[in-house]
Amino acid sequence: MKSIVVLGLGKVGALAGELLHTAGFTVTGMDMETAPAELPFETRRHDLADLTQPTGELRNTDAVLSCLPYHLSAAVAEAAHAAGIHYFDLTEDVPTTKAIRDLAETSAGLMAPQCGLAPGFVGIVGADLIGQFDDCRMCKMRVGALPQHPTGLMGYSFNWSPEGVVNEYLNDCEVLEDGQIKTVSPMEWIEKLYINGTELEAFTTSGGLGTMCETYHGRVPNMDYKTMRYPGHVALMNFFFHELLMRDRRREAGEILVNAKPPVDDDIVYVHVSAEGRIDGALERREFVRGYKPMALAGRSRTAIAWTTACSVVGIIELVRDGVLPSAGFLKQEDVPLAAFLQTGTGRAYAAQGEV
Repeated sequence: MKSIVVLGLGKVGALAGELLHTAGFTVTGMDMETAPAELPFETRRHDLADLTQPTGELRNTDAVLSCLPYHLSAAVAEAAHAAGIHYFDLTEDVPTTKAIRDLAETSAGLMAPQCGLAPGFVGIVGADLIGQFDDCRMCKMRVGALPQHPTGLMGYSFNWSPEGVVNEYLNDCEVLEDGQIKTVSPMEWIEKLYINGTELEAFTTSGGLGTMCETYHGRVPNMDYKTMRYPGHVALMNFFFHELLMRDRRREAGEILVNAKPPVDDDIVYVHVSAEGRIDGALERREFVRGYKPMALAGRSRTAIAWTTACSVVGIIELVRDGVLPSAGFLKQEDVPLAAFLQTGTGRAYAAQGEV
């Protein structure tokens, strides 16, 4: 795998393209808008809602990375499947991932959705912790992308795709409870936790576990994923979406929220993964707790959510190129070895940052 097309050149897509270029790939970027002039790889302008032309482009490359809104990912995956190339994306959308998994049954290349932060990196960490136990009874995965200096009752800034946030706040969530795969409502199971003295609340959101419930069914009886926010956030979101009925107007809801809470540069990504079980007969608890802040990559400062997401997917692409991961079929994030990921050129950013 030497060449790759990156679709969508927002903060994450542009950085992913730069990191792939640095890692030795021949990169072509495509976006609906004119790309920034400083990007060190070829870019083209195209309406990515119409995938006719990109399908032709994909026949001349080895792989495609979709950094587009989740509702476009399935069409890109179908184009990659038709072209016989590798496919990667950042989606948290469960129906999209199921469609891509079906494609993987007859794919010539690797189909690898959910390669971002959550699902993605958090699942790699969760699988690593589970693997440390002889018998694991519980694994909890928590991620929060937050402003470092929150203001207002919501305590939030939309540094991530509003479509993605609204989607995960409103779609049902898979969990493992008492050995059974169950579907629960989003924005429920609210809990309090602390990271380095900072109080946070966590609540269920959709998609963060990826395929882990299926993988660990019968092996880990209790597992769930929750989003972390500053205290009070989930009550306001439940009011906004359910009492004001904005759940029926998702596009407008995203526009309202971003207008009220635009992105900030000084953000932080908290990752809190814990597992409990027995090692040599003794009950133990293992934790992976980090707070990732903005850092300089490819010559410029990058927000925490941008570099953690971009580094996650690029690290996985490096592992596929280097033969550490399969070159065909469907990739589950829990099958990615954490130690190998942290040794990639981009995965090292995770290893170098985040101590709390």
